[in-house]
Amino acid sequence: SPQIWQSALSTLNPNPTDSCPLYLNYATVAALPSRVSRHNSPSAAQFITRLVRNCLPGGVNRCIVMVCERSEVFASACALARAFPLFTHRSSASRRTEKKTVTVEFFLVGQNNGPIEVATLKCLASATEGVRLAARIVDTPCNEMNTDNFLEEIKKVGKDLGITPTVIRDEELKERGFGGIYGVGKAALHPPALAVLSHTPDGATQTIAWVGKGIVYDTGGLSIKGKTTMPGMKRDCGGAAAILGAFKATVKQGFKDNLHAVFCLAENAVGPRATRPDDIHVLYSGKTVEINNTDAEGRLILADGVAYACKDLGADIILDMATLTGAQGIATGKYHAAVLTNNEEWEKACVKAGRNCGDLVHPLVYCPELHFSEFTSAVADMKNSVADRDNTPSSCAGLFIASHIGFDWPGVWVHIDIAAPVHAGERATGYGVALLLSLFGGASEDPLLNLVSPLGCNGDSPAEDMERDSKRRRLV
Repeated sequence: SPQIWQSALSTLNPNPTDSCPLYLNYATVAALPSRVSRHNSPSAAQFITRLVRNCLPGGVNRCIVMVCERSEVFASACALARAFPLFTHRSSASRRTEKKTVTVEFFLVGQNNGPIEVATLKCLASATEGVRLAARIVDTPCNEMNTDNFLEEIKKVGKDLGITPTVIRDEELKERGFGGIYGVGKAALHPPALAVLSHTPDGATQTIAWVGKGIVYDTGGLSIKGKTTMPGMKRDCGGAAAILGAFKATVKQGFKDNLHAVFCLAENAVGPRATRPDDIHVLYSGKTVEINNTDAEGRLILADGVAYACKDLGADIILDMATLTGAQGIATGKYHAAVLTNNEEWEKACVKAGRNCGDLVHPLVYCPELHFSEFTSAVADMKNSVADRDNTPSSCAGLFIASHIGFDWPGVWVHIDIAAPVHAGERATGYGVALLLSLFGGASEDPLLNLVSPLGCNGDSPAEDMERDSKRRRLV
């Protein structure tokens, strides 16, 4: 009744959130923070996920009504999706016959509060599917999600979109000069691979490459991790998983530019064929790397990935995404990924996109002339791990990757370290999918992705919009 509803609302006292059960716990009404700070998302996305996990009543058919402004619909939908992970191996789940359904309704308030279009719902479905796909891959342990099975996931997405992936694998990696990916993955039972999904529409004005770290398990290699730090390393493929989920969603919604998703897949295993500290590898860039820490492996595979994006794909914009450093969580915390980039506009755009979509981002110091000397080697072009771990290790790790396209490369390079936000407790978050959809929304044909994008043609005049062939519609 309206009276019960009103009295429930009047009891809510968000600090930062609050909830009130109704009708013997058949329903719950919950309030989000009334204010958030400038480094948070106005959607309060993290709190949405938490409230739904904690407050949603049980049952087979459940309903969520989300009251928000139109600008917060995208972030809210992705936050809700995170509360319903797909992966489970509980035996009770396999015995359950009835399927659970969750219906989500949006009630718009504030400006522009008309009904949501069917096209918007389709975009939300694609985005949330992408988030849950990424989270499922990250949650799946390596005895199932090995490099073979990750390749199957990539092929499945390719088939869905009518794209055949390019795959370079095992000894072919070695022959073609991918010393980073091959060196990291050669000791494992399932061989390493570089896989690429390419979307090349007519009328594209630029080429974008997303490069994902896909370490399906990280023992640390011969620089082996301890018994307390190794559990959870099934999540070391979070960057590649996010790129797969985002690629599927963004191509489905119509992307106007060339987009390549580059997956660097390997299992960092221990065995007689494992890379030793002191070994020197020649990476795809042609640069030589003296290995001083086999647990600094993500940067080695990504160095090959970004060099391939630059040399073979001719990318104008290269973004790499990775669960790269434990230090990231110390630098920017559990909820904000760290961004390192050679371009100030893109740094601001990443922060803004994070606020728009709920996948929060905060900048790292970009200063190669002061920090790259940490990798100095007496016998090779560089070492793969820093001399001083107290000198911004997350920035340095990113700089290692950038050095393989060159600090004087004229294009845009963006590095996103998602080590901490890739999971919340025991569960994957699907972090990165919403961020990529928002950040590159300006190149999408989808109106909702245009709305949440910090870059692109939103502010252009219609005349400029029409000049597609004159490269006016660049993301920056």
